[in-house]
Amino acid sequence: MSDSSIHPSTTSQISPPPKAAGTPRSKDPTRARPTFAALGVPVPIAAALRREGRVTPFAIQTAAVPDALAGRDILGRARTGSGKTLAFSVPMAARLSSSGSQRLPGRPRGLVLVPTRELAEQVQRTLRPLAEAVGLRTTTIIGGVSQQPQVAALRRGVDICVATPGRLEDLLRQQHLTLAAVEITTIDEADHMADLGFLPAVRRLLDATARGSQRLLFSATLDRDVDVLVQRYLHDPVRHATDDTPTDALAMTHRLLTVHARDKAEVVHGLLSGEQRTLAFTRTKHGARALARRLAAAGVPSVDLHGNLSQAARTRNLEAFHQGRARVLVATDIAARGIHVDEVGLVVHVDPPAEPKAYLHRSGRTARAGNAGTVVTVATVEQRSAVRSLLRTAKVTVQEHHVGDPAPPEPPASAPPAPRPGTSGGSTGHAGRHGVPGRRRRRRRSR
Repeated sequence: MSDSSIHPSTTSQISPPPKAAGTPRSKDPTRARPTFAALGVPVPIAAALRREGRVTPFAIQTAAVPDALAGRDILGRARTGSGKTLAFSVPMAARLSSSGSQRLPGRPRGLVLVPTRELAEQVQRTLRPLAEAVGLRTTTIIGGVSQQPQVAALRRGVDICVATPGRLEDLLRQQHLTLAAVEITTIDEADHMADLGFLPAVRRLLDATARGSQRLLFSATLDRDVDVLVQRYLHDPVRHATDDTPTDALAMTHRLLTVHARDKAEVVHGLLSGEQRTLAFTRTKHGARALARRLAAAGVPSVDLHGNLSQAARTRNLEAFHQGRARVLVATDIAARGIHVDEVGLVVHVDPPAEPKAYLHRSGRTARAGNAGTVVTVATVEQRSAVRSLLRTAKVTVQEHHVGDPAPPEPPASAPPAPRPGTSGGSTGHAGRHGVPGRRRRRRRSR
């Protein structure tokens, strides 16, 4: 790591590396990469993928799709941005379209469990065109919004539900649906389910599905809590894992900017004022809201995303970011999972995250699916040591820069020690009312 000096006014010139190719590189350039059709994907679904510009599958898709199409249980370990949503959406749509069972009111045949509302909406956007290509209906079952449209969709009959555990359990208790007809279940972001305390609800929901039905579980990590789900609910699963250093990670540049507290606001404004699509993370809801408003007032199209917003406001702001009406999305960690927006070129940790996992999930919003991206962490001088430690634990290689005036030089080894507060020069004499003179007075009294 090396330090260099950057004046605050120049920080907006930090730019990502050149954009990488939109598809991952083959390890063997002489070998043709497979297509979705070559993996056995039905023609209507392969055509829908082509319309979305998806012809060549990524590593986790190439590995998992054939086994899932064959009806095997899948245990997939894949980092965020690796393409795992398609790895379960494609076989789910394909298998349900050919299963021979009928769509009935309140009896979904496919279930995707996700930890957050934002991820549910993202999965729905990916899954719906594939399902519609083979005549299937999908819906989301999420909290934070009225349940009436969801109940109405269930009454009309849906094939696949993309759901968060809390709202799905609510509708089950109200007997608006049953999971007894579910033929294939996906648990996405299982490690985040564990982090949020959702695993007891996930277990109850899986218990409500038919024993022996197909199950796909995807997780970035497979710790003890996730392993409980694997042991209890997956039958002889095929294990697939992407490389620990995927193309996405190699295309990501990490930078640490150390700033004096007085310069931080100017540095952050410079970073977020560029032309590229940017995601900025703050520690608090108030911080996200205030920063988005300051940027908008300065002419930078910006929206915020945090827990104080209604679901309608979250959806509206995310849509503005997706469609490019807002160039900057300022979010709390609620957005670290489940947001996929093409060509996010820059992620800025305005407030450093609390732990390495949060850093990786925040950072994973850029350099997705073969594209390049830059991640910048802004740390005050006082935070630098802790942030360096966090980055080492996260196992990322970072380029360091010091913004503004250089830190004061260390005193030479031969220099005399600095005087203590209240002393003059190097004197060890009088140090104030509660210093050395006190000891002298005690010695005189002892005589």
